[in-house]
Amino acid sequence: MTKQTDNIKMLVERRANAKLGGGEKRIEAQHSKGKFTARERLAQLLDEGSFEEYDMFVQHRCSNFGMDKSRFDGDGVISGQGTINGRQVFVYAQDFTVNGGSLGEVQARKICKVMDMARENGAPLIGLNDSGGARIQEGISSLAGFGEIFQRNIMNSGVIPQISGIFGPCAGGAVYSPALTDFNIMIQNSSYMFLTGPAVVKQVTGEDVNQEDLGGASVHASKSGVAHFSAVDETEGINMIKALLSFLPQNWKSKAPELPTKDPVDRVSDRLNEIIPENPNQAYDMYDVIGEIVDDGGFLEVHKNWARNIIVGFAHIGGKSVGVVANQPKVLAGVLDINASRKAARFVRFCDAFNIPLVTLVDVPGFLCGTQQEYAGIISNGAKLLYAYGEATVPKVTVTLRKSYGGAHIVMSCKQLRGDVNYAWPSANIAVLGASGAVEILYAKQLKAIEDPQQKAKFKEEKMAEYDALFNNPYQAAESGYVEDVIEPRNTRFRIARALVQLENKDQKNPCKKHDNLPL
Repeated sequence: MTKQTDNIKMLVERRANAKLGGGEKRIEAQHSKGKFTARERLAQLLDEGSFEEYDMFVQHRCSNFGMDKSRFDGDGVISGQGTINGRQVFVYAQDFTVNGGSLGEVQARKICKVMDMARENGAPLIGLNDSGGARIQEGISSLAGFGEIFQRNIMNSGVIPQISGIFGPCAGGAVYSPALTDFNIMIQNSSYMFLTGPAVVKQVTGEDVNQEDLGGASVHASKSGVAHFSAVDETEGINMIKALLSFLPQNWKSKAPELPTKDPVDRVSDRLNEIIPENPNQAYDMYDVIGEIVDDGGFLEVHKNWARNIIVGFAHIGGKSVGVVANQPKVLAGVLDINASRKAARFVRFCDAFNIPLVTLVDVPGFLCGTQQEYAGIISNGAKLLYAYGEATVPKVTVTLRKSYGGAHIVMSCKQLRGDVNYAWPSANIAVLGASGAVEILYAKQLKAIEDPQQKAKFKEEKMAEYDALFNNPYQAAESGYVEDVIEPRNTRFRIARALVQLENKDQKNPCKKHDNLPL
């Protein structure tokens, strides 16, 4: 056997050992929790045979607290690049079988390398998190590693799509990298995110809480809004990442891939002509409207279980990727509150950053009132959505279905916020206030002077009818040029699709500046 043969044999053996991570026992422990290993996750995520791994043989250099006896090739994270449906992506996956996937100086360097390469090559970055957090044995070097990652998340923001899969623990400072990325996917009952764990919470506040109730997928998908998607298992989570990527471009300079469809662009929907109830206070389901408008009824909802009074997500219309924002009359009558404003604002800004046209479906009675909302900052939070639409330069098509009142009308992509094509259904009511509230203000003295309840009710009813005739219809807005057209609901899909085609070459730029000052 020659020396060269020995060298090759050593390489093959070392590569095989590196692929075992922390060893068979730790892999079995991972499987016993119903979790895949880091390599198994990447194998499911990437096209077969496409993964090019970087830094397989990197090891940490720490000798504190016996760490010199716990060295593994790869140092607890697998990184590199590959393809998903033929599209280049850069990836990293933390390996919990090696020192609990904890992050030290060397692991951070590996992650930072692919983050830089993703930005330089204009390709999406996907990180799969499964880590015990900072490697305490390395002290400040571990914290410095987190800081380097966060800085790259910030620099990559708006340049390339960044997606985080939370496939295990993600605690302490580690949570801020996913928080800085565009989308987070969590796994029910096996992943969690929190700044301080249950033991510390108990010690500091006296509160008894388990990991799931403190920072599980259900909490962050429905209460905090930290998680954009919640999957039942890791396979579904990986498929969600693939599905999400299919709507997104490679980077801010490119357009999202088109998806061929046999669904005719000029398909009419008679169902939409009947969907608005006669009673203006009766709800209907906005999902039904979305399903009739988009290609093949396909809709990938973002933040499905958080702030459900507004709906945001991705679809295709005429094969083109669009971002959909829609009030949901079935939840809080579609009113805008703090969480709905934040949810929609973040989504609008993402779409604008990555050249994804916005389709806005409006049925909004106003902003939620009350001391709870005012004290918590509904004004500044509502301003976030206002700012997001006003700042956006992508094609914006707006359809007002029913109510569009007051400040909420302005916020929902109105003409004055540079809406490109604004349509209204015949059922649209575009005004400062609804008829009842308006009459109470306009005729306050007359109403106060009428003592008989029946006469008062009759007077109010008459004045409400007058107000409705004047304002609660789409025609005053159309006469003023604030909507391009009043359209028959059944033709909504075709009118939106045609508008998007007409706006394909839109070129609108904001004033030059260092950066804006979003009302955070």
